[in-house]
Amino acid sequence: MKLSLEAVAVDGKTLRGSRKQGAANAHLLSALSQSIGLVLAQVAVEDKTNEINAMLELLANLVLPGRVITGDALLTQHKIVKAIVEHGGDYLLVVKDNQPLLRQDIECVFEAPCELDLTPHELFSERCVCEVSIHGRRIEERVLRASTALCECYGDDLWPGLGQVLQIRRRITDKRTGSTTTNTAYAITSLSPDRATPTQLLHAWREHWHIENKLHWVRDVTFDEDRSTVRSGSIPQVMAALRNAAIGLLRVLGATNIARACRYYAARPNLAVAALGWFSDFE
Repeated sequence: MKLSLEAVAVDGKTLRGSRKQGAANAHLLSALSQSIGLVLAQVAVEDKTNEINAMLELLANLVLPGRVITGDALLTQHKIVKAIVEHGGDYLLVVKDNQPLLRQDIECVFEAPCELDLTPHELFSERCVCEVSIHGRRIEERVLRASTALCECYGDDLWPGLGQVLQIRRRITDKRTGSTTTNTAYAITSLSPDRATPTQLLHAWREHWHIENKLHWVRDVTFDEDRSTVRSGSIPQVMAALRNAAIGLLRVLGATNIARACRYYAARPNLAVAALGWFSDFE
C-alpha cells in the first residue's frame, strides 16, 4: 500500500490590494497538489457569491480519479461531495458548526457512542493512530481515530460515498514550562478502511495546510501579492496565475526556499531563460 495518498488541497485566497482598488472577483480558489506543491487549477469566486459554485467549476477542471480532495469546513457541502464522487474522486473534508447535526453525530461516535440510535445490524469498525513530533520547544501529539459508525445511517442521500468519520486530537506540550493545550477536530472521508489506513488519513489531513505555507504565504511574503494594486479586467487573476506558475517551476527545479531561488535566477537571467526551455547565446 502507498505510504501517502494522492491528495489535492483546495482553499481560497483574497487579492487584498487589488480588492481595495475595486477589482472584480478578487477572491481566488486554488487546488494544490500536496505531494509536489504545484497549483493544478484556479478559479475566481464571483463577487457577492460564496465558494460553492466556484468549487464546482474548479472540480470540473481537475482529473479526479485516484485523487483525494482535502478542504476546510466551508467546502463541506452536499453538492461538492456529490460532484467529487460522481467524477471519480475521493474527499477528506473538515466538519465544523456549519454542519451542526453531522458534527454532533461524529462527536457522539467518539465521545458517547451509546447515545447514537444505531440499529443492531449496523456493525462498524474503529481504528486509530498516534504520532508525536518535536518542534523546537514544543512536543505535539496527534491521535487520529477513524470509524465507519455513521456510514449506514447517513448513506448516499445525505453524504454520497461516505466511508469513514474522523476525529483528530492534538495535544501540545511546552517543554520549558510543561503546560499543555489540547484541541479536537472532526472530518468525513469517502475512503473506506480497506482503501486508506489511519496513518494515510492523518498525513493527508495534516498536509492540507501546505496550501497555506507552500502557496499563499509565498505569494504574500515573497511576491508581496497583498500589496499589488492591479485591478483592470482579469489582470489580478492573471498575475496570480503567473505567480503560481513561477512557484511551481521553481519547485520542479528543486527549490526549497522560493525567495532564495528568485534571487539566484534574478542574478543569472540566462539560467532563468533556460529553465523555461529557451536557450540564448549570450553569457
